[in-house]
Amino acid sequence: MDFTKMIHKFTVVPSLTEELAALQRIAYNLWWCWEPDAINLFRRLDADLWQSTRHNPVEMLGILQQTTLESLKSDEGFMAHLKMVDEKLSEYLKGKTWFQKNANGDSKMKVAYFSMEFGLHESLPIYSGGLGILAGDHLKSASDLGLPLVGVGLLYRQGYFRQYLNNEGWQQEYYPENDFYNLPLTLERDEAGVPLEIELDFGNRRFRVHIWRVQVGRVPLYLLDTNLESNSPEDRLITAQLYFGDKEMRMIQEILLGIGGIRALRALGVIPNVCHMNEGHAAFLALERIRLLMDKRSISFAEAREIVSAGNIFTTHTPVEAGIDHFAPELLDRFFSRYYRSLGLSKDEFTGLGRQNPLNSQESFCMAVLAIKLAGHANGVSQLHGEVSRAMWKNLWPELPEEQLPLNSITNGVHTRTWMSNHMANLLVRYLGTRWLDDPTEHAVWRRVSKIPDAELWRSHQNSREKLVDFARKRLKAQLIKVGATTKEIATAEEVLDPEVLTIGFARRFATYKRGTLLLRDLERLSRILNNPEMPVQIIFAGKAHPQDQEGKELIRQLVQVSHQELFRHRIVFIEDYDMEVARHLVQGVDVWLNTPLRPMEASGTSGMKVAFNGGLNMSVLDGWWCEGYQGNNGWAIGKGEVYEDVEYQNQVESRALYDLLEKEVVPHYYERNNDGVPRAWVATMKASMQSLCPVFSTDRMVQEYAELSYVPSFRHWKRFVDNDLALARDLAQWKKRIFAAWPQVRIEQAEAQVSDDIAVGSSVPVSARIALADIPADEVSVEGYFGVLDSKGNIQGGEIVKLKHREDLGNGVHQFGGEMECRFCGRHGFMLRVMPKHKELGNVYEPGYLIWG
Repeated sequence: MDFTKMIHKFTVVPSLTEELAALQRIAYNLWWCWEPDAINLFRRLDADLWQSTRHNPVEMLGILQQTTLESLKSDEGFMAHLKMVDEKLSEYLKGKTWFQKNANGDSKMKVAYFSMEFGLHESLPIYSGGLGILAGDHLKSASDLGLPLVGVGLLYRQGYFRQYLNNEGWQQEYYPENDFYNLPLTLERDEAGVPLEIELDFGNRRFRVHIWRVQVGRVPLYLLDTNLESNSPEDRLITAQLYFGDKEMRMIQEILLGIGGIRALRALGVIPNVCHMNEGHAAFLALERIRLLMDKRSISFAEAREIVSAGNIFTTHTPVEAGIDHFAPELLDRFFSRYYRSLGLSKDEFTGLGRQNPLNSQESFCMAVLAIKLAGHANGVSQLHGEVSRAMWKNLWPELPEEQLPLNSITNGVHTRTWMSNHMANLLVRYLGTRWLDDPTEHAVWRRVSKIPDAELWRSHQNSREKLVDFARKRLKAQLIKVGATTKEIATAEEVLDPEVLTIGFARRFATYKRGTLLLRDLERLSRILNNPEMPVQIIFAGKAHPQDQEGKELIRQLVQVSHQELFRHRIVFIEDYDMEVARHLVQGVDVWLNTPLRPMEASGTSGMKVAFNGGLNMSVLDGWWCEGYQGNNGWAIGKGEVYEDVEYQNQVESRALYDLLEKEVVPHYYERNNDGVPRAWVATMKASMQSLCPVFSTDRMVQEYAELSYVPSFRHWKRFVDNDLALARDLAQWKKRIFAAWPQVRIEQAEAQVSDDIAVGSSVPVSARIALADIPADEVSVEGYFGVLDSKGNIQGGEIVKLKHREDLGNGVHQFGGEMECRFCGRHGFMLRVMPKHKELGNVYEPGYLIWG
């Protein structure tokens, strides 16, 4: 018998008097998780309970005895602390922000940021790793900067798995339930107090969805939940876990995120004009926005597509196509057959939206392709990743040179106050003032790091390292007790690591390309490095492998087995159950952060950025963000960015380079001391790292770039389309239809450059072209010269563009164009001509198949 259907349900909440009501107000705004005074306020309630609840103030308030809460009212110190934090939160919410100062008429912009996961704090475990942490930091900086932004995601009942290791070092998984009523979540309700619901009906799945809100400073994050009694058991599982299940489950989750997310916002009265897709998981939102606009304004798919695409932004985080969701056409048709008909599309037209070649019926439906095709802006997450992404998706724009593809890069960052230790923050306030808190992107402020006395900066970092060692010992002891270790083995946990020793950290998802065991390739040499009596070294590892990734689990097992060997027992530690708490201790306490991905497999990486804000140094392969961050005096590069075809050979070469760096540079640099014990050369490197990296690799800088390069331009473009009763959108759709119908008649009849064999640098070369346009007016095409230095294969590298002007109508639809190319570089040059459509208001309009070279 199912007793759950017979249970009458109600919710019990803490009973807080008016004097203590601010506790609940603060607890339900995650602003507290990056405000040290607020964290200390909750810790002050009960330090042990604070730890055992994974730093969850909502759960704490529910557990504390009513007598304990009542006694707080007579504690003058606590009440003064509470008043101060409450006032800080009020001032934060009311303060004038960067966006308000720089909006310039864009105050009607409303951005919705969609992500499959959000890593805001360990007490809200709905994240797995870097993508979620980045999304959480994005929301926090959007709040700090005052952007008119909301977040949209899924509320997982079990989140991502928790990890523990058995005696052999094999990763085991378990999935504790999230109790939504003891988390900083609010169920959204209508005016009558009834929970808001939306409904989704796709294929044979019909289910209802609740909407929960997490307040992240000024920014609301809306999370969707299908665990409703009115849903079938299989539909209740849609939001059970993050990244689990088969292709069908993944598709349903992405339908929920994209289409359900848009419907949830409408139910809340939030109508975004700009939508940001953080990875391709949310790409279905573009289709729902188009459908809604078609219904509301009675316009065609083509017209609605122009408007919606103008207000969509896509960020890709994946450097290999295999890491992106692909769906078989049969599965797509099963769930979308009714939906694509509501868009006025045929099956082939619909599936073509997710294919690089729309005519290839064998090609699967790719979510990233859908996102790129229906977004006005697309970007990678580092400069190198932008190059990799352009190479990966170049077939979407077959007529364009790779460097001109409309896919740029905005390099990731980290939320400064979330990841910086309190010791470091207090030290910076003493010597830099508070401006870096308000604007962590200001280079002039960070240059003042040079004013901090070496001894004080060193002591601050030492303090964080001591806390890390203490944390690691406690976690290791708990791990050993859990697996039934002997008393002697448990006692050794008190002796592992040394708070005075050079400490290296390595923590991340254990995917094979990240090469977590590269350091173990020569154990004899590693032992000599770690156990050098004059200059010892220790390493702390942490990280999870995906439950289905057996190779990743094997890497963890190898690491744990090595850490159990007598030679390494005191020098290598693996901390299980990697989460944001573990990450904070590591990035704040390590001296060196090790990163060893196979280039160019690391799209960005952000852990090393967090280390820099705490005075730690990076030692990394030149991949992801480190290609931009490394300057020679602020850390170490493993290799010079080489990529070998033989991966085993590359592992061999780079492991040797890693050992060489440690033996010859890193370790001696750390132990070079004066009489006062301060490693002044090392501290100089710490300062160079902070000065060069901190103002650049923050999410404040990143979100400002998204605002200036993507959000505001997208909003303005969208606004042009919707003004005047959608006049521009209607005109563009009709214009494209006319131009594209006539385009097969366009051809380049003649292209000439008046050159001799040798041209002096700085000279201008006249260029002329005779173009047959048939019925297309000359002012509706753009004729351009593309020229530059040739490489060894005869290709133009980094070409420049010169626009040719209309010179003469030669009759019969043929026109003469002309211009000049300025030769600014020496070497063998080449040039080509290209012709593409040009709209009277929007300028050049490129779509695949409608550009001619000659």
